[in-house]
Amino acid sequence: MAPAAAQTPYPDKPVTLVVPFAAGGPTDVVARMLAIPMGKSLGQSVLVENTVGAGGTIAATKVARAAPNGYTLFIHHMGMSTAPALYKKLSFDPMKDYEYIGQVVDVPMTLLARKDFPPANYKELEAYVRANKDKVSLANAGLGAVSHLCGLLFMSQIGVELNTIPYKGTGPAMNDLLGGQVDLLCDQTTQTVPMIKDGRVKVYGVTTLKRLDALPNVPTLDEQGLKGFEVKVWHGLYAPKGTPAPVLEKINVALRAALADPMVKTRLAELSSDIPPSDKLTPAGLKNHLEAEIAKWGPVIKKAGIYAD
Repeated sequence: MAPAAAQTPYPDKPVTLVVPFAAGGPTDVVARMLAIPMGKSLGQSVLVENTVGAGGTIAATKVARAAPNGYTLFIHHMGMSTAPALYKKLSFDPMKDYEYIGQVVDVPMTLLARKDFPPANYKELEAYVRANKDKVSLANAGLGAVSHLCGLLFMSQIGVELNTIPYKGTGPAMNDLLGGQVDLLCDQTTQTVPMIKDGRVKVYGVTTLKRLDALPNVPTLDEQGLKGFEVKVWHGLYAPKGTPAPVLEKINVALRAALADPMVKTRLAELSSDIPPSDKLTPAGLKNHLEAEIAKWGPVIKKAGIYAD
C-alpha cells in the first residue's frame, strides 16, 4: 500500500485579507499596515481585497461562504456587533459563521462641537442640550456608522433626543462642523486629534474609560458623569467557520507578530490607536468581546428603531 501523500504545509500560496470598506478608509489603513508583517511571519504574501457595500455585510457574507482553508481572512470593525440589530434580514451570523483569530486594534472617539458652541465644558454641554434639545444638531457619518452609534449612546444615556443629521461619511460631516453648520459630532481620533490640538473644534470628552496619551488634558465622558460610556472602533480578525485549528494558530501567531512590529506600533500610536491587551489577541478574547458588544448595542439600536435594510 502506497504511503499517504504528505499534507502541504499552510500556507503554500498568498492569503487574501478581505476589507469590507473602500481603500483609504480607517479599516483599510489598519489592514494594509498589518499585511506586510503578517506576510513575513507566514512566509507568503497577504493581499488586501476591498469588497465594499451594505455596511460591510457583502464582504462578511462572502467570507462566511469561502472555503475554510485559511486563505480567505476577514478584518471588520465593530460593525460585526451592530449588524444583527441594524438589519432585519442578515445573510450571516457573527456568532456562528466564523472562526475567531483575535482583536486587532482599538480606535477611540471624541465628542466634539463647533468651536463657537456656547457650552465651555461637558457639564455645561449636558445642561445646554437639555434646555435646547429642539435646536441642537448632532451630525453623523450615516445610518449605522460608528459616529451614529456613538451619538445614539450619548442621547440614550442622557435621555434626550436631538436633531440628528446623517452625512455620506465623516469627511462631509466634519466639514460642516468646521463650517458651523452643525453643532455636535462623534468622530475617531485618527481624524480629530490634530483638529483638537489646533483649536479648530471644541472637545467635551473622549469615549474611552481612561484618558488618551495623545489628549491627556481631555477628560473621559465616563469620569464626567456618563458612567460606563465607552465607544471604541475595535477591529477583529476572522476566518470562515471550519478553518482547521493549526491554521488558525499560525494566523494568530502572525497577527501577534505584526502588532509587535516596531513600525506598526509607532504608526498606531501616531493615529492614537491602541493595541488590545494580550488576552484580547486570542480567539476567545475576540469571541467574548463580540458577544458582549452585540448585547450592548442591540438594545440601543432597537430603542432608536433604525434599520439599514
